[in-house]
Order: sequence, then C-alpha cells, then structure tokens
Amino acid sequence: MSEPRRLPVIRGRVQCTEKESVPVDQCRLCVHSARVMIGGRELPSPARAYCSRCRDAPDIDMAKVEAILCDDKQGEGFRNIANIIS
Repeated sequence: MSEPRRLPVIRGRVQCTEKESVPVDQCRLCVHSARVMIGGRELPSPARAYCSRCRDAPDIDMAKVEAILCDDKQGEGFRNIANIIS
C-alpha cells in the first residue's frame, strides 16, 4: 500500500482535494485522516483512534496539528467517520 499524502496545515486549513480546502478540525472526523503531525511526531488521528484499539490515544489539540497524513487516494474528500460507525 502506498504512503498517505502529507497535507500541510496552512492558516488552520488543509487542501483536502484539488478543489477543496477544509478546516483542519474537519479532519478529526474524517475516515481518510490516518495520522496527524504535532511537533514533528506522528500520532493516530482522532478518527482512527476512535475506531481502533488505540482509543486510549491522547486527546489531540487540532490547533497544534502541523500536517494531516491522509490516505484518500481517490480524491473523494471528507467522509464522516460517523457514517461508518453508526
């Protein structure tokens, strides 16, 4: 499997798709958000932590996130994790 795309956070937003920039807070709930970068460290994304055994992952302050590691290879864009777990 290929590596996730590294989406830098610029002024609180990430370039989710070629045409869409979204607030980084939205990544907290996105199925494609694999990991977040804070202080040069990779941490599980809040969405992935919620769905996996790493539910004890630290609370992520999205305002401190420097980049999102996104596994959206098809250009789908934001997809809410709630649609999958409900």
